[in-house]
Amino acid sequence: MDAVRDVKPGPGELFTEERSAEVVCASLAAAPEARVRQVLESLVRHLHGFVKDVELTEREWQQAIAFLTDTGHKCDDTRQEFILLSDVLGVSMLVETINHRAAGQATESTVTGPFHVVDSPPRELGADISLPGTGEPCLVTGRVTGPAGEPVPGAVVDVWHADAEGFYDVQRPDPAAVGSLRGLFTADDEGRFWFRTVVPRYYPIPVDGPVGRLLEAMARHPYRPAHIHFIVKAPGYAALTTHLFVDDSPYLDSDAVFGVKQSLVRAFPAVDDPDRARALGLANPFRSVDFEISLQPADGAGAGAGDGGAPGTTSTRT
Repeated sequence: MDAVRDVKPGPGELFTEERSAEVVCASLAAAPEARVRQVLESLVRHLHGFVKDVELTEREWQQAIAFLTDTGHKCDDTRQEFILLSDVLGVSMLVETINHRAAGQATESTVTGPFHVVDSPPRELGADISLPGTGEPCLVTGRVTGPAGEPVPGAVVDVWHADAEGFYDVQRPDPAAVGSLRGLFTADDEGRFWFRTVVPRYYPIPVDGPVGRLLEAMARHPYRPAHIHFIVKAPGYAALTTHLFVDDSPYLDSDAVFGVKQSLVRAFPAVDDPDRARALGLANPFRSVDFEISLQPADGAGAGAGDGGAPGTTSTRT
């Protein structure tokens, strides 16, 4: 195959099975942008190689086109089925990992998911972001540091997560629920942050469309393990988008969108201490977790915040 690739198509070379990719790639020679040519040539070579490898039938190709058409029809202002398809095939996570490689002891990133709200409500440190009586109480503490372990005072910590039944606020019919289980916190002079909430639950991604049928064909489940989302920003540091995973949640080893990284899994131990619970304003017993977040310099890899899904109130649940 490599020997064939080294032979450039001659003028007016016609399409053949053996030289299909080379002939198509030659048609891209006039593309003015080098990056466009690079991406499309690689796409053509891999796609033609795949078709030849499996000897795709005409019926299978028609089914593939119908599947992609159905995927497009499922998309609307609040649903992005193509993002979901990218997620379950691991492409979203691969793109995120390539573009946000963690160096040294820096906290690893993961996909954003579609439930981030850019204008999350600002909260005071220690605020309770949950609705009363909606789940198992939990204290989340943490510290934002730089690559040398130095505190990052004033870091902005944006958090959001699903409730004890696996739903985000924007999925609830009650408008009063919008804004719960999310908040925008500013770290103190030592880079510390803390807030009260409830332990999130695992949940399924949507299975009522083409991606659901694909998962069924692959004999895969649709669930994501329980997690809390974070976006952390500070001047001079690369923004970080990450998750904090609950260590006793199901599906940690089989996340439907492949978003779990071992370094992001933490224990949420139970605390049975009435005095401390009373001082914190939590019911006793409660769960707790501590999450130190290490940022990279802004000139390092992964300076962007990432984008694993459409922001706002999209219902594609990842």
